[in-house]
Amino acid sequence: MATKAALVNGEERPGAGKLTPSKRQGPNAEPNMLDKAVGAWKEFTHFLGDVRGEMRKVVTPSRKEVEATTTVVIVAVFIFGLFFFVVDSVFSYGLDRLLKQLGGLSQ
Repeated sequence: MATKAALVNGEERPGAGKLTPSKRQGPNAEPNMLDKAVGAWKEFTHFLGDVRGEMRKVVTPSRKEVEATTTVVIVAVFIFGLFFFVVDSVFSYGLDRLLKQLGGLSQ
């Protein structure tokens, strides 16, 4: 739908009467290499702007927060290590007893 200014100027859509080298008409019109490079550059600069905006949202934790989370991780690692040691020992003992009962181990 045309804007009011476009209708007053006798144009069907804004910029309808203007032809630029990068805006070829026709169904098989392909942009040339320069247009592709300019488009890629614009996308890249837009991407960098988005990255900069996201980096502004990043908050560095305080030393106290880092110490607290590090302590939680170290304690969790030891708890999981102990848990898997116990589970492995139970399965090892059970498998050893089962194989002795079946005559698979001669010790």
